[in-house]
Amino acid sequence: MDTKALARAERAEFADLIAELSDDQWQAQSLCAPWRVRDVAAHVISYGQLTPARFAARLARGQLLDRVNALGVAAYAERTPRQLSELVRADLDPSGLTAWFGGRVALVEAMIHQQDIRRPLGLPRVIPSQRMRVALDFTRYAPLIRGAWRTRGVRLVATDLAWTHGVGPEVRGTAEALLMVMAGRRAALADVAGAGRSRLAHLLVR
Repeated sequence: MDTKALARAERAEFADLIAELSDDQWQAQSLCAPWRVRDVAAHVISYGQLTPARFAARLARGQLLDRVNALGVAAYAERTPRQLSELVRADLDPSGLTAWFGGRVALVEAMIHQQDIRRPLGLPRVIPSQRMRVALDFTRYAPLIRGAWRTRGVRLVATDLAWTHGVGPEVRGTAEALLMVMAGRRAALADVAGAGRSRLAHLLVR
């Protein structure tokens, strides 16, 4: 499986999305608090420009992850949707930190943040199953996400894809909803059900 090709396709769709946003949508609140939609788009671009060495150096200087992310967002704060879209299109191949794990970081980063934008704007989409399956599997153990830890003690069961993970009372939902709860997005709790939902809700507030 060419996971870098999957990441390129996801980033291309991300570029398509932000190029079509209106001014009001651009300023709307995303699921990735406290960022607006424009901040999420800037983050996706800046993260791809952050090399492992530069990332390690910033952390070594005592900059917390939130601070590192904020610096990246600020660097692109004044760009328009079209400008940011063009920057994504010019750099579709995973690079920097996003090239790790065969491009899986780029795939998951773009997919989760695309949903951070789409969900509050009411812009659903159908994510190709191959892309989604790779994203689900990687999100369980991806650095900085650790979806398996966030959802420990429950069994996640996708209702639209042959995918499960974990042991415990079931939490059932679409693959996209399960991806978002593994990413810590409480808004996605509205789209899951099952005996394990209350435990999952408790985990996501911690």
